[in-house]
Parts: sequence; C-alpha cells; structure tokens
Amino acid sequence: MDIVYARGRATAATIRGAMHEAPSSAAVRKLLQILETKGHLKHGKEGREHVYQPVKAKVGAARRAMQGLLDTFFGGSLSEAIASHLTGNAGKLQEDELKEIARMIRAAREQSNASNDA
Repeated sequence: MDIVYARGRATAATIRGAMHEAPSSAAVRKLLQILETKGHLKHGKEGREHVYQPVKAKVGAARRAMQGLLDTFFGGSLSEAIASHLTGNAGKLQEDELKEIARMIRAAREQSNASNDA
C-alpha cells in the first residue's frame, strides 16, 4: 500500500520492482487482488496491465488501521498504547520527539477544553 500511496497509481510490476526483497510476481498480484477484494485498492486497465490505485486517502486508512491496532492490543485505549510505547522506548526518544509529543498533548487538551466550553 505504501508504494501505491507514494505513486498514486501503479502496476503489479512497478510495485514488485519497488519492493525490497520482493516476493514472486504471482504473490504480488495475489496480494493486490486481496487488497482490492477488501476495498483498499481499485484497478483500471491500460493495455494489458492492471493499474492499481488506493480507494481511500492514506490519512483515513491510517486512522482505521490505528483504531484496529488500539482495539486489538489495548482494548481501544490510546493512553495504554502510548504508555506501552513510552515504557519500551523512553530511553530511545529524542528530545525533539518528546517536545513534539508534549505539544500535541497540549493542543488536544486545548481542543477538548474548547469543545467542552461550547
């Protein structure tokens, strides 16, 4: 999906060529077929080739994937997911990353307060 999102549209051969340690052509085509069946991709024909493109914007797809991850591993709790990540990676986070996380928390708090005041 990353390759298709980056290019906007791509053939199976283009996708396979962009993959690190790519599987067989048949495996790539099967994966694209599965992604299309699940509603993530659609295709059109150009000559003899299928050209694939995403059905949904990357941001929306990322949100749905994140929600699935939260639901599956953390009972839907964002705070538990963040705590789990920070506990395992606290020593690895750069100062600028910590500042950005703090900034996002402040912005979310302000947005929540504004919503509650309305």
